[in-house]
Amino acid sequence: MCLVLVIVQVNVLSALNCFNAKFIQLSVNNPQERLTLKQQREMTSEMKKDDSMATEAHLAPGHKNHGMSVLQQYVAYFDKNDDGIVYPWETYAGFRAIGLNVIVSAILAFAFNLINSYPSLPGWIPSLLLPVYIVNIHKAKHGSDPGVYDKEGRFVPVNLENMFSKYAKTHPEKMTYRELWNMTEGNGVAYDLVGWIESKASWTIFYLMTKDKDGFVSKENARSLFDGSLFEKLAKNCQT
Repeated sequence: MCLVLVIVQVNVLSALNCFNAKFIQLSVNNPQERLTLKQQREMTSEMKKDDSMATEAHLAPGHKNHGMSVLQQYVAYFDKNDDGIVYPWETYAGFRAIGLNVIVSAILAFAFNLINSYPSLPGWIPSLLLPVYIVNIHKAKHGSDPGVYDKEGRFVPVNLENMFSKYAKTHPEKMTYRELWNMTEGNGVAYDLVGWIESKASWTIFYLMTKDKDGFVSKENARSLFDGSLFEKLAKNCQT
């Protein structure tokens, strides 16, 4: 019970900090404005050509970027109607599609949208529906991560390589759960409780769903996690 209260308190404080930052910016955008996937792709296509080519080059084999940053692709998996906005019920459906049970899917969906909704809004007035705007998802990036995404949500392949070279002690291309845990400990940022919990929870779920018979997770699966193609693959496996 105490842990739940602590998590709720941290989420509230995080939301208040984001609210203050957005209030200072005096945003005049309508928070109910709906960004279509087409509009989102037009905005993202303003990236430099070299950055777009680099993003495409380091994706999982056969996966296209559709004009989005890698972080946007990760979240776009949950956007079932392609309107550029992810609601909790869409996140829930996405988790169910990859084989998670009802309770775990509901908890993860609520937590994901609760944490990422406000920072990604186009305005500073919060929404009780907890929408996550894909075009602004880079603003919700937490600190306790391996740095595989840059501040704009683009993929930084050298940091994926650094992650494995530093923490993959047993096998250079694979990690055990202990090594993944050590990685989250090494990337932890002081006073970032929300990011710390989100990081450990996401990597634990990743490990449980992708580990091989020897208890390892591969670098290739980690790469596909970052661009969202892992979700698509798991969903297809669950359908067969």
